Amino acid sequence: MKTDALNNREPLIGLLFVITAAFAFSTKAIIIKLAYGYGPQITPINLLCLRMLMSLPFFLLVLFFLERKGRAEPLVRSDQYKLLGLGVVGFYFAAYLDFVGLSYISASLERLILLLYPTLVVLLSALFLRRTISRREGIALLVSYMGIMIVFYEELTLDGTNVVLGSLAILASATAFAIYLIGCGEMVKRLGSMRFTAYAMTIACLATLLHFMLSTNANILGLPPQVYGLAMLMAVLSTVIPTFLMNAGIRRIGASPAAIISAMGPITTIFLAYLILGEQLTHIQFMGAGLVIIGVWVVSVK
Repeated sequence: MKTDALNNREPLIGLLFVITAAFAFSTKAIIIKLAYGYGPQITPINLLCLRMLMSLPFFLLVLFFLERKGRAEPLVRSDQYKLLGLGVVGFYFAAYLDFVGLSYISASLERLILLLYPTLVVLLSALFLRRTISRREGIALLVSYMGIMIVFYEELTLDGTNVVLGSLAILASATAFAIYLIGCGEMVKRLGSMRFTAYAMTIACLATLLHFMLSTNANILGLPPQVYGLAMLMAVLSTVIPTFLMNAGIRRIGASPAAIISAMGPITTIFLAYLILGEQLTHIQFMGAGLVIIGVWVVSVK
């Protein structure tokens, strides 16, 4: 009886994990925008480096315990190359472009553009893997991109040309993450989601540190104390905790329900951006945001 009760609670636990992870992920853009408010010395690479430095010990600790068990499948050379590529593209490159984009555009627009990644997975799969786009998916894609164009055009009217640069950087970030999702399926099955994520994030942390060392104007010393606090908050609340909670939730309720719940993330970001940053969307932008969420929701259900 106890086993049956525990099994019945598993979907509820998974649901709570995914909701918490979606909320935690949605705070990242808010924290980044707050950190940028402390002066021009807070650059994308400085802030990303702080985030990765503070996240790295957690991922190394997870790897230590997982490998210590001794039951994990050993990494062959092809696994190492794939992990290197996926970690760099999906977690370092995508994250850096996201930080760059947020130096130009609002947190609300950033979250809506990033949300397009499931639609980009569909488009890239059709382009390179010759996967057919169904009529339903085609309509959902059209609705999503109509919505994002509405939000983008309104913000362009209000804030000018920086919106173009920022939006392109965020779109490139979403594309990089979509490429990562297409390529990671086999590796996740082989290594397990937690072990794969820990390896990929560790690689991303090291790639970020290399970028930092090669940057002539990068400096993480002597910054305002509040920036270090925000970076630690971002590392724990917006990186480590949601990463593992999402994996645990997906194991319990499946990837599709998790994707649908995550599609509600922009609503949280828009609310927090209004509450904390003072950002406001016009009625037209709210309509566009609704179209984006509906379109992505339909694709995620598929």
